[in-house]
Amino acid sequence: MTRKLRRVEAPGAHRVLGGFWATLGLSAMMLAGAATSALAGAAVDACAAVAASPFEEGYEDSGVSIVDMDIEKVIRLCRLAVRQEPQSLQAKAWLGRALWNDLQTRRAFPLLDDAAKGGNVLAMDLLGNMYTDGDGVPKDLELGADYYRRAAERGYAPAQNSYGLALDFGQGVAQDYVEAARWYRRAALQGVPRAMSNIGLMYQDGLGVDQDPIAAYGWFTRAAEIGDASGQVNLGKMYQDGNGIPVNVDRAAQLYKQAAEQGNLYGMNNLGYFYEKGIGVEQNMDKAIALYTEAADKGLALAQHNLAILYEDGVGVAPDIDKAVELYTRAAEGGEVRAQINLGLLYIEGTKIPKDYAQGLRWTRMAAEAGHPMAQNNLGYLYENGFGVTADLTTARHWYELAAAQGNELAIDSLRRLDNAPASGNTGPKIKVK
Repeated sequence: MTRKLRRVEAPGAHRVLGGFWATLGLSAMMLAGAATSALAGAAVDACAAVAASPFEEGYEDSGVSIVDMDIEKVIRLCRLAVRQEPQSLQAKAWLGRALWNDLQTRRAFPLLDDAAKGGNVLAMDLLGNMYTDGDGVPKDLELGADYYRRAAERGYAPAQNSYGLALDFGQGVAQDYVEAARWYRRAALQGVPRAMSNIGLMYQDGLGVDQDPIAAYGWFTRAAEIGDASGQVNLGKMYQDGNGIPVNVDRAAQLYKQAAEQGNLYGMNNLGYFYEKGIGVEQNMDKAIALYTEAADKGLALAQHNLAILYEDGVGVAPDIDKAVELYTRAAEGGEVRAQINLGLLYIEGTKIPKDYAQGLRWTRMAAEAGHPMAQNNLGYLYENGFGVTADLTTARHWYELAAAQGNELAIDSLRRLDNAPASGNTGPKIKVK
């Protein structure tokens, strides 16, 4: 599924913050502390026409998404507006927004800072982005969350979603799933598809709300119908897995394709998997590899892992263990637990690459501590046999028990064997986790 999303204050951002995707906005509440367009002069009006966000009050229909922004034109017109009407907080916020979108964050900061001090919620939200990501300013999660909170409490929908995410993951504030869900819902009800997908994930996982796959389906559907890529991926996954709804792989493939066409990395990966396996589409390894490769090159650890398996096994490509190890390593370093397991196994087994128990232990422990039962079983195997560590049956039993509690059959067999014949050797861990 697609992770919870935040921090793009308008549709389809050129910038991708926190490693994730674009969004689409339909409405917003008020823009506090700024001169209204009715009182503004011609220069500010001209700036507003090309730079206002569709989340700002009065600009729901005329506001311009970041992806559709003519940055050069916006900067030219809004600089003129700021020169002619330096008291206009809106003009400063809009110019700051354009400079931020143009990656000129250091030039954007003083404009946004001045507008935010005057109560402009668009500026507050963007400063929240900058401080949360260390984008042109020293990273400060607490200050970023505070800017989100201030804008959210004044009704600014994108900030409500971002503040919800800060609460969800405890970024700069104490983790609070109930409050996170409340802010996601408020933003979703104002038409922020990113928030629709996030509250859907809360219902799907039962975080801060009662678990309810039908409610999740409803929110994902609303986001997908608006064209939000994350909603399309999450809805596609529900159709793929039959999570609370009938399985429909054709519909899942269609949704993944829509998301992939928008550049969504999870959409690319999932569609690649469908092409690899012939699920909902005709099997086509060339398309699968192309989609995996594009997503992998753009940093998606899951796609790197999936592509590594193909190179290791020589499926659709010539076998290339060096390429596989490179991809597994990138994915493992990116936090993909299955890649950590598979990379660890390559080093433990030593049949395709030189045996290295230290590296095998490193990656296996990382995945085991993340809670994956196969990694826990494999770590038990290393401790039982003293591979890379001092043999320790007590520690081996600990990891086997953790894996067995999750239903891992290998670990269950190992515990039974230890109870019956503690001196016998483990037959070893299973290979790849896909």
